Amino acid sequence: MNKYLISAGAFALAPFAQADVLGDSHATLGLRNFYFNNDFRDQAGSLGQSKTEEWAQAFVLDFRSGFTQGPVGMGLDALGILGVTLDSGDGRHRGSNMIPDEGAGAASQWSRLGVTPKLKVANTELRYGTLLPKLPVLTYNDGRLLPQTFEGAQITSTDLDGLTLTGGRLNRATGRGSSDRTGLAVAGGSRESDQFLFAGGDYQLGKQLTAQYYFANLEDYYNQHFVGLIHTLPLSAGQSLRTDLRYFRTVADGANDSAAGRASGYRVGGYTEDGDGKIDNHTWGASLTYAVQGHALMAGYQQVSSASNFVQPNQGALEGKGASGASIYLLTDRMLASFNRAGERTAFAQYSYDFAAAGLPGLKLSLMYLKGDDIRTRNGHDASEWERDLGLDYVIQDGAFKGLGLAWRQGLLHSQIDPNQEQNRLIVSYSLALF
Repeated sequence: MNKYLISAGAFALAPFAQADVLGDSHATLGLRNFYFNNDFRDQAGSLGQSKTEEWAQAFVLDFRSGFTQGPVGMGLDALGILGVTLDSGDGRHRGSNMIPDEGAGAASQWSRLGVTPKLKVANTELRYGTLLPKLPVLTYNDGRLLPQTFEGAQITSTDLDGLTLTGGRLNRATGRGSSDRTGLAVAGGSRESDQFLFAGGDYQLGKQLTAQYYFANLEDYYNQHFVGLIHTLPLSAGQSLRTDLRYFRTVADGANDSAAGRASGYRVGGYTEDGDGKIDNHTWGASLTYAVQGHALMAGYQQVSSASNFVQPNQGALEGKGASGASIYLLTDRMLASFNRAGERTAFAQYSYDFAAAGLPGLKLSLMYLKGDDIRTRNGHDASEWERDLGLDYVIQDGAFKGLGLAWRQGLLHSQIDPNQEQNRLIVSYSLALF
């Protein structure tokens, strides 16, 4: 952390540059009040509790500076995060899914500070420090009170018309319910990797068509190739058809590619073809979304090959480090399940409506259903699961509370692999511009 503070101090030595940096700077204070209730009665006998029920408040200070003048612009961003527990009584806290562990119960508060120096040449920007990547090969998770963060370097360039290039190297992550940085792993892996490399780009082939290719390497776990295609077809005024195609090829790398390495903990969890924890996976998915006058109907299908689960970084098996909770870039990554198991075939559909079309701006509704079959299991019998999610959002449009967001999320999962559960989330959010 000290090297970042030294970098920040360097800006104070150049008053002319400091004026440019501060003049283009802005800071916001994000407030999020989160109530979380997860009912898992099916597990009550073994865990001694029938649900997780917790309530907490988040404060997220996001400062983003401008750049100094000259051929190489310099700047500095900072992210300060604080979570405060409002209620998590005895018997209602479970792991670090929502609030970090502290002793035998929940922490009363937890915090993080991330500082990110940045350089800019033309339309190419280099950032080094705390990052929130949102890429096909790595997506940070923001599904609870505080966001998951990563540490490392990322470079992004838009110097070529229609082409966005991104690359970088990461080596640490901090879970959404934690203040502790860890190395990287996959679900089921108990050994930390110190390097995640990624590179790729998005190319606009036309106004309505985007092609994507990305490559990622999680050292001692896997190599991953991603190819994507997104197309929006305007049908008439207020009508469109959006196509989203995604394909991943993931193979073992380093320690995961050897029996000795897998035995030492560099392995993937769940079913694998030879029961050895080796990563070997093809996953493809496709969705079509028809939108008309506030309505949107999406339907799709996804298929995971049978040799192993689909993987992306997931620190959940690194015991005692509060790193649980990860996102993966699949069309089926939803509230309660990701439908990414070996052999799984998933059909899904979603209906959403923006009430602005009916004269009620700020109000939105969504309802989704997913059904996965043919899941490979170690006992030789295929399994299935289904999930139903409901979302209702409202942002106040004017008056004293303009910008205040209210959200309700409700999910139901029935699975022959995971415990059945019903989850409710109530979220109140507000962003205050400081300058």
